[in-house]
Amino acid sequence: MGSDFSRKWHLESSRVVWIVALVLASVLVVQFFDMPSQGRVLSLFPLGSSHFNSSGPYGGINGGVGYGQQSNLVNHSLPVKQESGEGSVSEENAVLEDMPDIKRTDEEDSMVRTASIVPEKASTSSEISPSAPADVSPSVIATASVAPAPYEAIDEKFSVPTSNSSAVLVSGAGARIAPSLTASDVSSSTVSAPSESASPRESDVGVEPEASRNESNVQPPSVNSPPPPTPPVEQPKISENPSVATISDMNEMLLRSRASSFSETPLWSSAADQELLEARLQIEHAPIISHHPTLYAPIYRNLTTFVKSYEIMEQKLKVYVYKDGERPVFHNPRLGGIYASEGWFMKHMEASSQFVTSNPDEAHLFYLPFSSQLLVDYVYVKDSHSFDDILAFLKNYVYTIKTRHPFWNRTDGADHFLAGCHDWATYETKHTMSKCIRALCNSDIKEGFQFGKDVALPETNVQSPQNPMRVTGGSPASKRTTLAFFAGNMHGDVRSILVKHWENKDPDMQISGPIHKGYTWYMQNSKYCVCAKGYEVNSPRVVEAILYGCVPVIVSDNFVPPFFGVLNWEAFAVFVLERDIPNLKNILVSISETRYAVMQHRVRQVRKHFIWHNAPKRYDIFHMILHSVWYNRVFRVRPE
Repeated sequence: MGSDFSRKWHLESSRVVWIVALVLASVLVVQFFDMPSQGRVLSLFPLGSSHFNSSGPYGGINGGVGYGQQSNLVNHSLPVKQESGEGSVSEENAVLEDMPDIKRTDEEDSMVRTASIVPEKASTSSEISPSAPADVSPSVIATASVAPAPYEAIDEKFSVPTSNSSAVLVSGAGARIAPSLTASDVSSSTVSAPSESASPRESDVGVEPEASRNESNVQPPSVNSPPPPTPPVEQPKISENPSVATISDMNEMLLRSRASSFSETPLWSSAADQELLEARLQIEHAPIISHHPTLYAPIYRNLTTFVKSYEIMEQKLKVYVYKDGERPVFHNPRLGGIYASEGWFMKHMEASSQFVTSNPDEAHLFYLPFSSQLLVDYVYVKDSHSFDDILAFLKNYVYTIKTRHPFWNRTDGADHFLAGCHDWATYETKHTMSKCIRALCNSDIKEGFQFGKDVALPETNVQSPQNPMRVTGGSPASKRTTLAFFAGNMHGDVRSILVKHWENKDPDMQISGPIHKGYTWYMQNSKYCVCAKGYEVNSPRVVEAILYGCVPVIVSDNFVPPFFGVLNWEAFAVFVLERDIPNLKNILVSISETRYAVMQHRVRQVRKHFIWHNAPKRYDIFHMILHSVWYNRVFRVRPE
């Protein structure tokens, strides 16, 4: 009996040993295989690849995702430390003009210098700036995160980074869209007929009469009554639009257009086509430069490209201006008001002895000299709420051009261009002039603005045609005491939300409806000037802010800023999504004083590109518009 018990005991012991061995083997095997929920089973042993990251098929711990989704094992809410590379500078103070006691912050140390020919996409991080209030959520503020790099002294009093990608990009939580987004993804297939509310908006600018304009040393007028210290209780309702392209998305669209967007092959070749191809080769292979005697590198996407392209334009470009068309719509520039950009460009273009040619066979570009504003004044039937008359007028004009001249037919209009600043110009020219290069103030992606072909035209409010930009400049950065300023009519929903949320709520935020006195003073003495869209995405405040030395805060979804293909807007402007209006102050105070001083310095440097002169000067707004048209034409010619 004892022997039977012994045999049974040994047999059961062997079974237990086998069972334990199988369990241990199963655990070891599971260590190296993912479960269906993309998480991993808790390890019995300290294996480095194991993560406990799943709580079931519909959710996860520590950022787990739903079943069938791809997980990301990196916690993006934590800042990633970047090691200083070769050439990085530590413990160096930026010598800022008018700010002798401010030392460079870690944010400034992280700016990068780049010599890349194509602009790099700015990476974003949800890490809050040290100067941000403690109650700001990481999901609210997103600032550019770039690698450390050296500073370079620009003049005796100012040292700034030379990065083309160092930027303040504030777009709120979840603002980015898929990298594969194209302009057609966010464009609207239908545009409603014009309404009287969207008719010429001459009252759109909150500027006081000329007699009340004073220099920046006057006392500040009262805009808002003394506010209560507590934040507003009522939160405006802001609808979220999934079809919003951030400034980073626009950068990607621009790069893709350069690589894949070309004009159709002409019906017959010309000497001008070969000159455009040669110009492209020279631009693409130009020797890299980092300094220029009059141009400031950080405000450009690529200084080398711009300088070379501009130089060739001055030497080679020839424009043929059609004589067809009669006044008042054609050859009749209107030089005052908020649509004056198209008039001043027409005036200088038709009068240019340097660029205009009477021989169309040598022309690289063909200019269509009509006014989109005068189309509305003289062709549009008031209260008709229809574009039909304007569209028929332009269709007849293009038919005349086609039948009288062979040049349109050679490229189907691809080497023709126009400048239209009225809000309706984008739609007016969308059909019969769709292949032309269109310089448009209403540079709205949703309304058909095409990267690489169309040009974002600056909207300038010219008060005096005799002296178009007689009032410019303002206080230095250290003397600007108001954090943010906006005043204007309640055109569109965005401004109503802005004023409803901030008017009389905070002494730092001088936000209000139209004012009759003090508009210029606040522009000249505020750190940030809010450029909120009206009925359309464009606003003259963007240029006004730059002229008065105020950092623009652009609150206009899907708005392509002027000269977008050349200027690095992220270096001197702040972009805020419309839905982030309630967080506007938190966004602005998160920008360090040193960073603000750098941006304001860059605003002063870019100012020369937005000034009209009675006689055009190098790099002024006329030449920048013409160069943008030229540049797009050069890079849309299909390489051989």
